[in-house]
Amino acid sequence: MKLLTRILLTVTLLPALMQSASVCHAQQATYKFDLGAAVGMSGYLGDVNQTNLFKKPGFAGQVSFRYIADTRWAIRGTLTTAGLSGNSAQFSNKFPELQDYSFTSQIYDLGAQVEFNFLPYGMGETFKRLKRWTPYLAVGVGACLSAADGGTWVTMSIPMAVGVKFKLSERLNLSAEFAMAKTIGDHLDGKLSDLQGIKSSFIKNTDWYSTILIGISYEFGKRCETCHYQD
Repeated sequence: MKLLTRILLTVTLLPALMQSASVCHAQQATYKFDLGAAVGMSGYLGDVNQTNLFKKPGFAGQVSFRYIADTRWAIRGTLTTAGLSGNSAQFSNKFPELQDYSFTSQIYDLGAQVEFNFLPYGMGETFKRLKRWTPYLAVGVGACLSAADGGTWVTMSIPMAVGVKFKLSERLNLSAEFAMAKTIGDHLDGKLSDLQGIKSSFIKNTDWYSTILIGISYEFGKRCETCHYQD
């Protein structure tokens, strides 16, 4: 619960950070777009795993596309897939009539997020004071499909991510990211829902999934620094 509290607090403070950063002049980035891919592991919090996020880790993969507004801001679209699983027999928490439950599911999440770099990110002349590395935050919304137990469920997701980027070269970027997504539903684990007899709502008894990803991306679409137009 401490981890979830910290994540929610970070998301709550993000608008204030954005407003503070907007006071500073943001430099224009050299390239407009960024295409990337990442792989790593996934975890789950829900009805049959309420304590250890990575008790039964799965494989996660992601492709992303960014519009780079400037050296501080970007808007990114992501398509994430992750394997989730859980088994209540491995935990001390017991359900009514001492029943044990388990599941395996595959999720697909299509999302859009706003991304904020804490440092002006890029490479260039010294006077620009750009940094080859930066920590960043991202938050957004998505639509998540879960396939389990021979059925499919679709729900809204709220992804929140923290990470760090490093420029390998002018166009190539390396990143490491930890993300959690709260879903507005209780079916990432298939048919397992309200096992304690407490009805789910927007706030309680909904499922979360997380990812730890290592990625690489390539920037393209160079901006015209000095454009000349002819009528």
